[in-house]
Amino acid sequence: MKRTEAEPAIRNLVHQWAKAADITADAVSQPSFSAFRRWAEEQGHSDYFAFRSTMGAAEDAERWFDQELRQTWRN
Repeated sequence: MKRTEAEPAIRNLVHQWAKAADITADAVSQPSFSAFRRWAEEQGHSDYFAFRSTMGAAEDAERWFDQELRQTWRN
Protein backbone atom coordinates (compact mmCIF):
# COMPACT_ATOMS: atom_id res chain seq x y z
CA MET A 1 0.00 0.00 0.00
CA LYS A 2 1.29 3.44 -0.87
CA ARG A 3 0.73 6.49 1.30
CA THR A 4 -1.01 8.25 -1.59
CA GLU A 5 -3.48 5.36 -1.81
CA ALA A 6 -4.00 5.05 1.93
CA GLU A 7 -4.75 8.70 2.66
CA PRO A 8 -8.03 9.09 0.76
CA ALA A 9 -9.17 5.66 1.94
CA ILE A 10 -8.48 6.44 5.60
CA ARG A 11 -10.11 9.86 5.34
CA ASN A 12 -13.21 8.19 3.87
CA LEU A 13 -13.22 5.50 6.56
CA VAL A 14 -13.08 8.19 9.26
CA HIS A 15 -16.43 9.50 8.06
CA GLN A 16 -17.92 6.02 7.80
CA TRP A 17 -16.80 5.27 11.37
CA ALA A 18 -18.03 8.62 12.69
CA LYS A 19 -21.45 8.02 11.15
CA ALA A 20 -21.64 4.49 12.55
CA ALA A 21 -20.51 5.71 15.99
CA ASP A 22 -22.81 8.78 15.84
CA ILE A 23 -19.90 11.21 16.16
CA THR A 24 -20.06 14.66 14.63
CA ALA A 25 -17.10 16.77 13.50
CA ASP A 26 -17.99 19.47 16.00
CA ALA A 27 -18.40 17.07 18.91
CA VAL A 28 -17.25 18.30 22.29
CA SER A 29 -15.95 14.85 23.12
CA GLN A 30 -12.61 13.75 21.75
CA PRO A 31 -13.10 10.89 19.28
CA SER A 32 -10.70 8.02 19.81
CA PHE A 33 -8.24 7.24 17.03
CA SER A 34 -7.61 3.86 18.66
CA ALA A 35 -11.31 3.02 18.51
CA PHE A 36 -11.41 4.12 14.88
CA ARG A 37 -8.39 2.01 13.96
CA ARG A 38 -9.79 -1.06 15.75
CA TRP A 39 -13.07 -0.61 13.88
CA ALA A 40 -11.28 -0.19 10.53
CA GLU A 41 -9.21 -3.31 11.12
CA GLU A 42 -12.32 -5.29 12.14
CA GLN A 43 -13.88 -4.18 8.83
CA GLY A 44 -10.91 -5.69 6.97
CA HIS A 45 -9.04 -2.47 6.26
CA SER A 46 -5.79 -3.09 8.14
CA ASP A 47 -3.82 -2.80 4.89
CA TYR A 48 -4.57 0.95 4.83
CA PHE A 49 -2.41 1.35 7.95
CA ALA A 50 0.61 -0.38 6.40
CA PHE A 51 2.50 2.12 4.28
CA ARG A 52 5.93 3.66 4.41
CA SER A 53 6.17 7.09 5.96
CA THR A 54 8.82 9.26 7.56
CA MET A 55 6.58 9.94 10.55
CA GLY A 56 5.12 6.44 10.58
CA ALA A 57 1.86 5.17 9.17
CA ALA A 58 0.01 5.41 12.49
CA GLU A 59 1.10 9.03 13.00
CA ASP A 60 -0.03 10.02 9.53
CA ALA A 61 -3.33 8.18 9.88
CA GLU A 62 -4.03 9.84 13.24
CA ARG A 63 -3.27 13.27 11.77
CA TRP A 64 -5.75 12.61 8.92
CA PHE A 65 -8.28 11.37 11.50
CA ASP A 66 -7.89 14.59 13.49
CA GLN A 67 -8.14 16.75 10.38
CA GLU A 68 -11.29 15.05 9.15
CA LEU A 69 -12.99 15.38 12.55
CA ARG A 70 -11.69 18.91 13.08
CA GLN A 71 -9.76 17.85 16.18
CA THR A 72 -6.35 19.31 15.28
CA TRP A 73 -6.73 21.91 18.04
CA ARG A 74 -5.85 19.25 20.62
CA ASN A 75 -2.46 18.43 19.10
